[in-house]
Amino acid sequence: MGAPVAVAAALVRTRTGRRIAIGILAAVALASGLVLAPLVAIPLAIAGAGTTAAIENPAVAPVANGDWGYPLAGDYTKGRGFGYNPVTGCSYCSIDHQGYDMAQGCGSTIHSAGPGRVITAGSYQGYGNAVRVDHGGGLITLYAHMQWDSLRVSVGDLVHAGSPIGAEGNTGRSFGCHLHFEVHRDGRAIDPQPFMAALGLPLK
Repeated sequence: MGAPVAVAAALVRTRTGRRIAIGILAAVALASGLVLAPLVAIPLAIAGAGTTAAIENPAVAPVANGDWGYPLAGDYTKGRGFGYNPVTGCSYCSIDHQGYDMAQGCGSTIHSAGPGRVITAGSYQGYGNAVRVDHGGGLITLYAHMQWDSLRVSVGDLVHAGSPIGAEGNTGRSFGCHLHFEVHRDGRAIDPQPFMAALGLPLK
């Protein structure tokens, strides 16, 4: 037995020696924990990233009633409604608001509210990046201010309620990320709230 081992064995036999040994072991365990914790936590965080997103936004498709549904999945914040709605601090915002503003946050998926054919997909007047869907019978819905390069449809595509068409953005004459949702009947904008309510899909 070498001298250092003999000295260590003699120290452990005393109360003070045992306390020193326990202190050293505790320090080693703590240091090991500090070194190993990130190595365990990082893979767990990566593996759980998708799960966290699913918990935060459990709705994967909008609520639908028959052939029609909401243009956003899950809860949203209401912005301006239809009609006279001036915006403080926005000189280019229309006073006569022709649609219904709803927001979940930049990048949130926007869905077609009903079945039809895409007649506009891209830059459209002051609406920025927009999609228009012709539902037949003189009925058209418009989805405006979407992020550039977010569109998932092209002109001529057939869509249905819940079809992803783009992502919420702040393009065109917009004042913050939101979806501007319009409904046109026979070439004239109508209030989306009573229209959707009549379909069993009341807006806020």
